[in-house]
Amino acid sequence: MENNIVALLEKVNNEILASESTSHINEVRIKYIGRTGLLTNMLKELKNLPSQERPTVGKFLNEARITIENLISNKLAELIVYEQKKKEESELLDISLSLPSFKRGVLHPLSIVKSEIIDIFTGLGFSIEDGPEIELSKYNFELLNIPTDHPSRAFCDSFYISDNILLRTQTSGIQARVMEKTVPPIKIICPGKVYRPDDDATHSPMFQQIEGLYVDKNVSLADLKHILELFAKKFFTESTKVRFRPSYFPFTEPSVEVDLSCAICGGAGCSLCKGTGWLELLGAGVVNPIVLDNCGISSSIYNGYAFGIGIERATMVKYGIPDMRILFDGDVRYIDQFR
Repeated sequence: MENNIVALLEKVNNEILASESTSHINEVRIKYIGRTGLLTNMLKELKNLPSQERPTVGKFLNEARITIENLISNKLAELIVYEQKKKEESELLDISLSLPSFKRGVLHPLSIVKSEIIDIFTGLGFSIEDGPEIELSKYNFELLNIPTDHPSRAFCDSFYISDNILLRTQTSGIQARVMEKTVPPIKIICPGKVYRPDDDATHSPMFQQIEGLYVDKNVSLADLKHILELFAKKFFTESTKVRFRPSYFPFTEPSVEVDLSCAICGGAGCSLCKGTGWLELLGAGVVNPIVLDNCGISSSIYNGYAFGIGIERATMVKYGIPDMRILFDGDVRYIDQFR
């Protein structure tokens, strides 16, 4: 019996030394000291031995079991370290590996122009205000002195949600909201998307505006022209000139259309300015006293000016873009030119 145990130990030792994985070590453990293992079966056979041999053989078998357990435990610890190291090596990231190059994106020209205009006016002391794109007709029309029979209030000229709720047609509603809750002086710009049912080379159903408002005591049309001249020189060139033409808007009185000397030809005349030397850019004027009173500001004490710039129009003028729809095509080749 003892010789069989010694032979078994030698066989176990050889198998453990030859093991190269934790799974194989587990198989060896089950084979020899599992519930039906070879050494376990020898322990079960003790009852069949003569009573005088049982203590000696039993002790020998228990020592053999402890030896096998120690051999398996030591080898298992060694293999766990080996397998972990091998796993780490297989998962190691080679930071020297050359990766395919990716082309960096570029800002859309509308984003470039919008940021530039905001930077100019915030640099001139204007703060930024925001408001809802789904607006009440009270703020979009009524407080701004736009009568009920005005064409812009027709159901075919605005995107109505209900009789008195619509997608805003201008960011002037933000100005009305600010005037309603603020004591002058007020000096703000209101950038945002607006919506009108137009779609052609120079109009889009959705476009962006930046409207400006300055309300204080003793504000004049000369102040408006001065601020727009400063804007034009920063947005285009120092030689850019500003021209006012009489116009009509319900919310300003007097009202003006603002032209800038063509940045391409310098006023000499070209295809962009259609030979006139001037480019129409925005509308402006002195705030109508009715609007001030509607918003709770006394027109006998305060006055002010307002202006509105279309981001798409400004982008077209600045970069000589003939068709607004190009800006919404999403052609990456076209946008990449503004890198």
